[in-house]
Amino acid sequence: MKRTGDRLSLIVWAVLVTAAIFIIANTRFVADLSAFMPKAPTERQQMLLDQLRDGTIGRLVLLGIEGGDEHQRARLSRGLAERLSQSETFSAVQNGDAQRMEQDQRYLFENRYLLSPAITPERFSAAGLHAAIQSTLQEMASGAGLLIKSLLARDPSGETLELLEQFVSESQPRAIDGVWASRDGTRAVLMVEIRASGLNTDAMALALDEIKNNFAQLPQYTAATKLVMTGTSVMSVTSRATIESEVTRLAIISTILVVSLLLLIYRSMYLLLLGLIPVITGALVGIACVSLAFGQVHGLTLGFGTTLIGEAVDYSIYFFVQRGDSNRRPDFWRTIRLGVLTSITGFAALLFSDFPGLSQLGLFTIAGLIAAALAARFVLPPLVPGTIKLRNLDTAASALATLMDRSTRLRAIALVAVALAIGVLYVHRDAIWDKRLTALSPISQAQFALDGSLRADLGDANVRYVASFIAPDQEVALQISERASIVLQQLVDDNVIGSFHAPSRLLPSIATQHARQAALPAEKALQENLDSALQGLPLNADKLHDFVADVAAARARAPLTQDALRGTSLGILLGSMLIQRDKDVLVLMPLRSANQYAEEDRIDIDRVSAALQQQQSLQNHLPHVTVIDLLEETTNIFDDYMRQILLLSGLGCIAIAALLFIACKAKQAWRIYLPVACAVVSVTALLLLFGVQLMLLHLVGLLLVVAVGSNYAMFFATGRQRGNSREHTQEQQQIDLSVVIANLATVTSFGLLGTSSVPVLSAIGTTVAAGTFLALIFSSILSRPASPANESPVDESHADPV
Repeated sequence: MKRTGDRLSLIVWAVLVTAAIFIIANTRFVADLSAFMPKAPTERQQMLLDQLRDGTIGRLVLLGIEGGDEHQRARLSRGLAERLSQSETFSAVQNGDAQRMEQDQRYLFENRYLLSPAITPERFSAAGLHAAIQSTLQEMASGAGLLIKSLLARDPSGETLELLEQFVSESQPRAIDGVWASRDGTRAVLMVEIRASGLNTDAMALALDEIKNNFAQLPQYTAATKLVMTGTSVMSVTSRATIESEVTRLAIISTILVVSLLLLIYRSMYLLLLGLIPVITGALVGIACVSLAFGQVHGLTLGFGTTLIGEAVDYSIYFFVQRGDSNRRPDFWRTIRLGVLTSITGFAALLFSDFPGLSQLGLFTIAGLIAAALAARFVLPPLVPGTIKLRNLDTAASALATLMDRSTRLRAIALVAVALAIGVLYVHRDAIWDKRLTALSPISQAQFALDGSLRADLGDANVRYVASFIAPDQEVALQISERASIVLQQLVDDNVIGSFHAPSRLLPSIATQHARQAALPAEKALQENLDSALQGLPLNADKLHDFVADVAAARARAPLTQDALRGTSLGILLGSMLIQRDKDVLVLMPLRSANQYAEEDRIDIDRVSAALQQQQSLQNHLPHVTVIDLLEETTNIFDDYMRQILLLSGLGCIAIAALLFIACKAKQAWRIYLPVACAVVSVTALLLLFGVQLMLLHLVGLLLVVAVGSNYAMFFATGRQRGNSREHTQEQQQIDLSVVIANLATVTSFGLLGTSSVPVLSAIGTTVAAGTFLALIFSSILSRPASPANESPVDESHADPV
């Protein structure tokens, strides 16, 4: 009957592992920060996420060419722009080259009578034309005189100049040798828009490789020149590559270290391979469960999987080292089962998180540990030979027993150390948390600095404030944008805001375009009004035939669409403001403060919101317009994340405490609580002393310290009670030895994780490695029964051999 049960266990295990491998083979892995964004974001948070995911911001690549002299950089800029413009991968390429800027100017000039908000019937009356032409002639004395003179015959009313000043001249980069350059002139800069969706990381990676390859193939390219890139797409691709390489590196090295440790102890390749069965089973089942539940697996969850090596391997260590005669150890699996339950109970709270990243970590840990424990319980026994020949560790076990007995004399010192740690927490209470959301990103500070530098070179001061709303379709979106622009322009005039962008300025609604066309007089009427308007002005009507013809053509032309801006930098700007989603259109209207270059760059968003709200009450067609501070919203996301993870971690710890209180005697439960609490306080204080501010994932690490550390304390606190003698029994020596070996495996794997360049993985690794080691020390000191002070250590030379 036992053989039948063993055979069934092996069959079930083989089927389960095979199914997990099949699921993983068809799993999609992601590496962006979406896992750390809320599942059910607020209206403001959703608008922020949509801008990052679907807007032009996710498809824009900023390029810099460094090295060589300015003429070589300019030639490289032109050559690269020419190559990328011919590729279907990119929807727009801009480098400030005169020929390319002509596309923007041509769009504004050719469509000036549909774009200019000044187009009204009054403007083309005799009096209106007289005032407009007179103003244009006066402007000829300004710095734009040559441009005005070249346009005068076709645009005497000056519509083009007004549009150019509004769009082309605003925040334009510096130009050297006819192309954009950085403010200090040390590099040429370009702006490229990728055609694919910003969510398609694979397409982003291919596009970036295409840019690099084209640059390297330019005739002007030399080893002295280099290309730098930044942007949301670049950071997304870099994040994925960093996480993938780190996960691979850590998995390989961690496996080698743990395998070496176990091989040193087991001295049997067969036992070593058996010992890895729970680890591999747990990792495969954990990833498969996350894939089934979420439809994808985040790279950080996969990276966290390498830590499972450190805990899941504990089960096989306990089994091999403590096994002995299983009939003589009926409580062996009971203790391990209770340890697994505490871990599951603690991490179960994460399943209810609003953040997919936490939910994935919780599910992965629970499923992985359950699978690993079941594999150790039901798969290892039928595969293990009747007699396990481990390395003779009698001497080490005896010395360890003596050391642990003596450690109980350090209780007073341990409690003083914990008191000092509490003092450290109090002193650093105002600087415990790193509240930057970017602290979760694997992107280096150098990359962030490059991003800020290139954006500044391109005249893109960081946009902090946005007025946003949702419309059912593009036409309605543009009409609402036009009405909102009236309010925002008044706020500009009142110096409440410095400026704003609106999609309707680049692409008016069809209704507005038709209204402007209707405001243009017929050719005969325009000629009569023009003749009257020119009286007293130094301009002959015979020179304005093209003007009359252009107005007539504008009256008859088809309305503009978004396709008319394709390939222009204005098209990139429009795409960043007008985001087409599955069922609606998200409109983002960037606002700039009146003192955007001042140290205190702020906008009174309450006043802006009130003005828009007042307009909404006057016009039923103006929907609710939300004014958001992007910096504040990212901070709010962090705060929400922090509150939730603190709550969930607290609930997890309370659940573990309740479980132990129910499963153990009250005295034993307190002997488990105390060392774990001391370890958590101490490791937190150590991190702060070394200048490490805690991130969100440090809390996950502390929760894992509680789960793993309670297992150590449990073995010490619930072990066989010793009589008057201080001599360890054979069983207790085996327990002590297995716990220490398990701790070494955990500290090794998590310590390695602490060396990761990915902050999230590093945070968990450092916290758990130090925390579990301290948990072992405090458990040995505080959980074990105290040794009588008047007894000398017992001579272990006559103890029964292991």
